[in-house]
Amino acid sequence: MIEVGYASEFVRLYSKLEPGLQSQVKQAISLFRHRSNHKKLRVHKLHGREDGKFAFYVNYKYRIIFEYLDRGNKRAALLQVGDHGIYK
Repeated sequence: MIEVGYASEFVRLYSKLEPGLQSQVKQAISLFRHRSNHKKLRVHKLHGREDGKFAFYVNYKYRIIFEYLDRGNKRAALLQVGDHGIYK
């Protein structure tokens, strides 16, 4: 299981989401913590300005950006949540 921490930016963005979407985010985080390689999450490495970071899908529109905090990928910091605009 992956240990997850939350950046202040993630908490701020999460608090602005509608309750139904917040529920979907919680479910995606739970799945990530227990089965980070699940195909539904579509975990992928980011490039460019976000090089070294990763993202996974909450749903078709929303994503979570994170980074691993150790070499074994057992700890991760969730950095942002939002639509594709969070990549800008």
